Amino acid sequence: MARHRSPNPTAPVVALGLVGGFAAARYTGRRELGGVVLAGAGAWCARSWLRSSGPGVMGVLLGTYLGAFGGSHGLAKKIGAWPSVLAVTAVASGAAYGLADRTDASF
Repeated sequence: MARHRSPNPTAPVVALGLVGGFAAARYTGRRELGGVVLAGAGAWCARSWLRSSGPGVMGVLLGTYLGAFGGSHGLAKKIGAWPSVLAVTAVASGAAYGLADRTDASF
């Protein structure tokens, strides 16, 4: 199957979901609000990845996104909350860019 660039870049939405979800939960004191931000961004991205890159890439990227969320909790105990969120966001956004958003398909 030919690889197509996502019509709407998903890397910024990945970042919004992870950073925005954390910020929403932290500054409102409502974890469920952070979950809504995280889930909404993840669902939008998953739909875009499925359309542009197929189910395999969607599965990898969605797993990376959710793994980043889960992994940030353990990492936060070692380096702090914000550094952890920023580190996992860089990884997940970079993966989204490299596998779905990038226009140069030869890598």
